[in-house]
Amino acid sequence: MPKPWQNGEGYADPTAYEALKAVDRQEAEQQKKVNALIGVLKYIINAAGFDLLTRIELKDRQTGREYR
Repeated sequence: MPKPWQNGEGYADPTAYEALKAVDRQEAEQQKKVNALIGVLKYIINAAGFDLLTRIELKDRQTGREYR
């Protein structure tokens, strides 16, 4: 299995690695926001005396990515 800083042939590819690292970091930050939002929604639902019956599904308006 190649290391993340190597290309498919095993040579170092720092440019691609840095770009992918930045994308991974952005995705992780977005996932943290989604998880926090879902936690807040669940708290509000519980505080209002209701139960959540199905999954919460969200869609990012800018990227179109869906979170479940």
